[in-house]
Amino acid sequence: MKTDLPQSFRRLEYRAPNYTFSQVDLDIALDPARTIVKSRLEVLPGAGHEAGTPLLLQGHELEFVSLRINGEAHRQFELTPETLTIHALPNEGKQAFIVEIICVCVPEKNTSLMGLYVSNGNFFTQCEAEGFRKITYFLDRPDVMARYRVTLRAREAECPVLLSNGNLISTEKLPNGWHSAVWEDPFPKPSYLFALVAGKLECIEETITTSSGAQKLLQIWVEPHDLKKTRHAMDSLIASIHWDEKRYGLELDLERFMIVAVSDFNMGAMENKGLNVFNTKFVLAQPETATDADFANIESVVAHEYFHNWTGNRVTCRDWFQLSLKEGLTVFRDQEFSADQMGSESGRAVKRIEDVRLLRQLQFPEDAGPMAHPIRPDEYQEINNFYTVTVYEKGAEVVRMYQTLLGLEGFRKGMDLYFKRHDGQAVTCDD
Repeated sequence: MKTDLPQSFRRLEYRAPNYTFSQVDLDIALDPARTIVKSRLEVLPGAGHEAGTPLLLQGHELEFVSLRINGEAHRQFELTPETLTIHALPNEGKQAFIVEIICVCVPEKNTSLMGLYVSNGNFFTQCEAEGFRKITYFLDRPDVMARYRVTLRAREAECPVLLSNGNLISTEKLPNGWHSAVWEDPFPKPSYLFALVAGKLECIEETITTSSGAQKLLQIWVEPHDLKKTRHAMDSLIASIHWDEKRYGLELDLERFMIVAVSDFNMGAMENKGLNVFNTKFVLAQPETATDADFANIESVVAHEYFHNWTGNRVTCRDWFQLSLKEGLTVFRDQEFSADQMGSESGRAVKRIEDVRLLRQLQFPEDAGPMAHPIRPDEYQEINNFYTVTVYEKGAEVVRMYQTLLGLEGFRKGMDLYFKRHDGQAVTCDD
């Protein structure tokens, strides 16, 4: 009897990409029933390039419209439900060239909550681990890092707020009640860190001064009726930013930092560059209804996603086997932040006891059962099954061993060297 087993991916079979992107320009006309996505990709030969190799892009649940290369219509391609393979590339792909693709997605029918979807009339995205391919055809892998410039268009009455990664460049009124916003992220990032949010939202905002004297705008965007529940999350964000400056010398690198809270979100939170998207559980709280544990969880998760700005975003994973590179390290960082927030050595001890209790209750049974796996697995069939307490919490304990062995000062020197060597790169746990 023939059975179709899921494809296995193995760490030791990693191959560098044949092609990579230096610049990604997206023009997205938002409509729940028919969102039109125009992408312009500056393509370069990658580290694994072989002359004449076709450009293989991933795409899922997309309607293909057109393809142009270097401004000319291109018809030598193959289309499947999962891929777009482009043949006959200019100069066999040995030099840079421009690919322009127009496609359509349907956010209102996207119930997976991966890619671009609609919740309560607002648009949201979730692209980790492999959701970007549901927005446009792309090299949807973490070791392809590019700078993004994003133009969002929508009907202003339905989507007065248009947000994406990076810095806001311009806004414009358009005919027929539409408007647009242009966002630019100056730092290379993989597609899993892309985000857009659009809809009827309001924000609480603060302006802070960082250690270099720069002014930074902080915003937390929520549905209007939730605005009164955001103060603690904002205080947690400010404390996180100042702690990372003091402890690791890491400064907020964009003009603004935004958090958005949405009730329909299938993770606790996501560290998209400069535009974190959270489940409301980890943003909204007020003393009348929230417990001490609620407040502590919000402080911890806000810190965790902010700390990813450097440990995960500026330095990211070469492939998904390296997930603990960002998650184990960042859990360790948020644990240390929460311990310092306790304000005393006894408070730090209480926090450490809580972390170890969690490890014993959840991670030890995982290690002792059929789901046992190392913090860097060697094989997987579905990457979303590896967001585990082993990768996160046990990964954090491995990082903590470094600090125990090297001491605080030695560990800080190691972290400084890590960023000096690998800023802007996709690397491995060994790095």
